[in-house]
Amino acid sequence: MSEAAIQPTLPLPSAAPEPAVLLESVVKRFGATLAVDQVSLQIPGGGVYGLIGPNGAGKTTTFSMVCGFLTPTSGAVRVLGHRAGEVTALRGRLGALPQDALLPANDTVGDAVAFYAQLLGMARRQATAAAQQALDRVGMSQWCRVRCGALSHGMAKRVGLAQAFLGSPELVLLDEPTAGLDPKSAFQLREFIKQQRTEGHTIVISSHNLTELEELCDSAAILDHGRVVASGSMQELTRAVAEVRFVLASDAVPEDGLRALPCVEALTFDRTRRSLVVTFSPGKHEAEEVIAEVLGVLLAAKVRISGVAKGRKLEERVMELV
Repeated sequence: MSEAAIQPTLPLPSAAPEPAVLLESVVKRFGATLAVDQVSLQIPGGGVYGLIGPNGAGKTTTFSMVCGFLTPTSGAVRVLGHRAGEVTALRGRLGALPQDALLPANDTVGDAVAFYAQLLGMARRQATAAAQQALDRVGMSQWCRVRCGALSHGMAKRVGLAQAFLGSPELVLLDEPTAGLDPKSAFQLREFIKQQRTEGHTIVISSHNLTELEELCDSAAILDHGRVVASGSMQELTRAVAEVRFVLASDAVPEDGLRALPCVEALTFDRTRRSLVVTFSPGKHEAEEVIAEVLGVLLAAKVRISGVAKGRKLEERVMELV
């Protein structure tokens, strides 16, 4: 047998999975107004992805193009491997809850959600069962016989959420899902979204609520004036993998001792706020290691410490960029 005959067959490298949502150089104009300007994004499958930015940043326009409600002026939007807006290919695989979605006021809650299920191609009996199941999941099953027009804002949001998750779609888009909700309703909705993430859904959230997005999202993109100014994992965006912050109860800091630590790349101390920020190289060190080393120096110098955190709040990061 020849040497060539006994060579093992090496497996071909597997192709990288296609992202759940892909935007390539997307532009959207409304007359003379440029709403989205050369946006390119890859949203991976699984997890929660945030679209962040102030009013006029292009979030809702981008959201609407991914949903297929709007067509890009130029560029390409692909959703689950298909061009956005391909209704037949995406029916049942994509769910959406627009911010200002309205329910049919004169229909009962059960009939409205069952109708949406029929639009997904379900037979009437199957649609009724799917509607009941979806309403159960958001705690609205007891309201099935109530007319949609009689619901409070929070209840209507829950029904909208039930509609968005009908049939367990692979991708769900939520625009300002907790806007206008009382704290209890907002908390319950966030817990529901976390549960859906563990069940394998890809969820994209557009929101102004930065605290909420920091809690929910694995990754995000920050938009400003129609452009992406930053994107990445939530740890990257908040610099949790590159800096640690200490709040001190003293304005005396052993800066020389801290700078001598091998893990410290740079540091700044704001005496007014008594805030110490230590930057490190994420390729060489981990945040927990840096925290331990810096704490050792601070405690040895008898510096009192009020708080320690990795990175900065998402709100602070957004304010730096927009």
